[in-house]
Amino acid sequence: MAEEVLMRQAKALAQRRGHSLEDARQAVSDTEAGRQLKSLATGEHRHKRAQEWQARVFRERSEERLMHQIGSEALSRFVADRHYSWLESYMEWLEGKEERAHYHALLEEELASLRG
Repeated sequence: MAEEVLMRQAKALAQRRGHSLEDARQAVSDTEAGRQLKSLATGEHRHKRAQEWQARVFRERSEERLMHQIGSEALSRFVADRHYSWLESYMEWLEGKEERAHYHALLEEELASLRG
């Protein structure tokens, strides 16, 4: 099983990077995960250890995906709650601007009457 995983990873690397299969296999084997897989493949009780390792990796990746999904959902809810808040602020600003324009017009009239 470990050898199959190493070979699958090597094939994927060879396709992505354009390496020869042998170079890709060596590159995969030189990683920490590759060394662990080699150890699993040749060690005592290798079949049981390989199954445990595979289950652990699956569980860890599932947890990572779940945390990513939870984070994405929380962000989506936050954005949905805040979606129109900028528009509300802008509308308030516009209303204030209209009032200021009226106020400025009155000031201009007062200044004109004082000058004039």
